[in-house]
Amino acid sequence: MTYQEQLLQAIPGGAHTYSRGYDQYPSNAPEILKRGKGAYVYDPEENAFLDYGMALRAVCIGYADERVNAAAIKQIEYGNNLTRPSLIELEAAQTLIGAVDSVDMVKFAKNGSSATSAAVKLARAYTGRTLIARCLEHPFFSYDDWFIGSTEVKRGVPKSIQDDTLTFHYNNIESLEQLFLKHKEAIACVILEPSNLEHPRDNFLHNVRELCTKYGAVMIFDEMITGFRWHIKGAQYYYGVTPDLCTFGKAMANGFSVAAVGGKREIMQLGSIEFAGTERVFLLSTTHGAEMSPLGAFVETYRILQEENVVEYLWDYGRRLVAGINAIASDLGLQEHFIATGVECQPYVLTFDENRQSSLAFRTLFLQEMLKYKVLFPCIAMSYAHKQKEFDYTLEAVAKSLEVYKKAVQNGVANYLVSDVVKPVFRKYN
Repeated sequence: MTYQEQLLQAIPGGAHTYSRGYDQYPSNAPEILKRGKGAYVYDPEENAFLDYGMALRAVCIGYADERVNAAAIKQIEYGNNLTRPSLIELEAAQTLIGAVDSVDMVKFAKNGSSATSAAVKLARAYTGRTLIARCLEHPFFSYDDWFIGSTEVKRGVPKSIQDDTLTFHYNNIESLEQLFLKHKEAIACVILEPSNLEHPRDNFLHNVRELCTKYGAVMIFDEMITGFRWHIKGAQYYYGVTPDLCTFGKAMANGFSVAAVGGKREIMQLGSIEFAGTERVFLLSTTHGAEMSPLGAFVETYRILQEENVVEYLWDYGRRLVAGINAIASDLGLQEHFIATGVECQPYVLTFDENRQSSLAFRTLFLQEMLKYKVLFPCIAMSYAHKQKEFDYTLEAVAKSLEVYKKAVQNGVANYLVSDVVKPVFRKYN
């Protein structure tokens, strides 16, 4: 049996994140990986691939960074998980509080879904309301029903829960204002990423802040992706907007399993136990939520981010990469068919067919051609380990791949595509 067949037999979907699934990659992608080091991942035969997925954007410094690993191993040798709170648990909490201006208290978890769901629970408890307004353009907030019930994949989610989540559009303040006007004092919270594919326009985030304040809703920033990439203090600092609650994960521990929910003390302390006679909120209670090794990794990652100005490096690399890719596309006459764009610290590419229509088939072709040069390019998530050597090689691979792309525009993509077309993660049917 192939690795893919074994994965599908043992694991529903063949992976523990749907975006890692085989339907997200062309057929010449490695089916399984053995290890990662720096900016590279390796298959079981030790074939190296220059990686721009970086563990779904979770690795910001580089795979298997020696300092981060040593910090994690130190905590493993201390026991990794103790009967009472640990010293590193306190240090990690104080580190995040010191790093992010809006955070007065913090609760750690193992994944982002737990953190965002905890934020939603806090908002509902704080306001006494039920409805959630979430941004439609931001692709993923949680595997919990409150979010999944608002996507195309509703199977298994009760209708009553589906109806509790409303949607609005990013950079369209009127769409959110209409929700507040329609539902008056029933919306507990507004949850969105500060940014994803584009910057906020026309004071959008500031206007969301004003609406939440006006209508008494809790403003939640999901900074799983933007945190420690847009700015070391979070995208909330970069854009100058203060949420009531915020969540972090991914890049905060360079690939180790840490997520966090934090925010205003008056909201966060609803999950506390020291106020006698007050009704409790059972917030997060997990055996491994404060596991010591990943918290040690977080503290050390934060030190490296500070010392090496990693965030600024990622912005600069992204700017140069976008400019280089677009120059290549323009030289080949593909400027209307292949575009690098987005926020420079996390850009992305748009693929269009011969009729200038968005095309997953052409996206698949590009990924397929990049893999011929051993570049894994599901997104553009740079790390500090991506240096000039990797930058130059990436543009060489892009140039060669777009030569085939140009032929496909002229002669038809089916003549060059050798695998099934990649599929959206959120689709109703397989």
